[in-house]
Amino acid sequence: MTKEDILKALSNVQEPDLGKDLVTLNMVKDIEINDNKVSFTIVLTTPACPMKDLMKNASVNAIKILVNKEADVTVNFTSNTSSNRTDPKSILSAVKNIIAVVSGKGGVGKSTVSANLALALAASGAKVGLMDADIYGPSQHIMFGIRGERPMMKDDGEKGLIVPIEKFGIKIMSIGLLIDEKQAVVWRGPMVSSAIRQFVTEVDWGELDYLILDMPPGTGDIHLTIVQTVPVTGVIVVTTPQLVAIADAKKGVAMFSQAQLKVPVIGLVENMSYFTPAELPDNKYYIFGKDGGKQLAEEFELTLLGQIPIVQSIREGGDAGVPAMVGDDAITKKAFEEFAANTVRGIAMRNANMPATQIQEILE
Repeated sequence: MTKEDILKALSNVQEPDLGKDLVTLNMVKDIEINDNKVSFTIVLTTPACPMKDLMKNASVNAIKILVNKEADVTVNFTSNTSSNRTDPKSILSAVKNIIAVVSGKGGVGKSTVSANLALALAASGAKVGLMDADIYGPSQHIMFGIRGERPMMKDDGEKGLIVPIEKFGIKIMSIGLLIDEKQAVVWRGPMVSSAIRQFVTEVDWGELDYLILDMPPGTGDIHLTIVQTVPVTGVIVVTTPQLVAIADAKKGVAMFSQAQLKVPVIGLVENMSYFTPAELPDNKYYIFGKDGGKQLAEEFELTLLGQIPIVQSIREGGDAGVPAMVGDDAITKKAFEEFAANTVRGIAMRNANMPATQIQEILE
């Protein structure tokens, strides 16, 4: 067996999402051959890659069938999270992907989805940050149980930087960490835009595979400020199944589909999809209607990234400062893990197949 034999065999193994083979994508490294033993490393586009086992099995089969049926094959994995940034990288230079989580209306669970998406990505080995961009109604400091904590400052030689608080393996920043909870944020648009820019430029986010932005509901100032300030890789739209929520979610999709914005929608996630009582785990009750998110995804030719059930533990965990991904409810965890896996695939495909990520220049 030679390295050329191994590479030739692996050129028949496709990366399922990107539609090209592992060799063409330059994903095979460190081939070592010792008698019948072969080992090599596949470099994944993200540590959270849901197709890992599929590629492993296909690689082993390819070598046994095309090179040596007696081969003892060891497949190792490492990751280099894909990014498609071509901006000057003067802002958030060490952040590979910036994902905005949006909703057309409030009350659909966008902050819950953002928090648990960030945790699911971190659980798979990715470096993740979570920025609460909902200035008027911040909630991530509550959901992560860090109310009353204050972030530290560090001196970077030019100006002070805010150090985000770390909890459950992710970096978190929220206006709720900087103001008294009893105070309302009564700010005009320019002040809010300035605060958002500060959260981006004056927070020490460091190296991240994914920065999740928990956006305010609706389509307004903050959304425009974000896409004009940082290169947003893509958008995830959160909805619930009922018609009112779907109608508002359409506006969120439409906003980012405008020619002047050019920010891709990675997909939709339907929250509060169904209720399953603990004592009847096989039963699903569609309280808010069925498949509204699925129909919306089909209408706009988008991917339905996940359907998150209504589970009491999600609400309890958010209130107690222990999000669902950190709790004990297996059904909820599985739903968020599947959603995160589909999101990661969507981001990798976006980076491989769509125009480069850039800061948007919007004509006023």
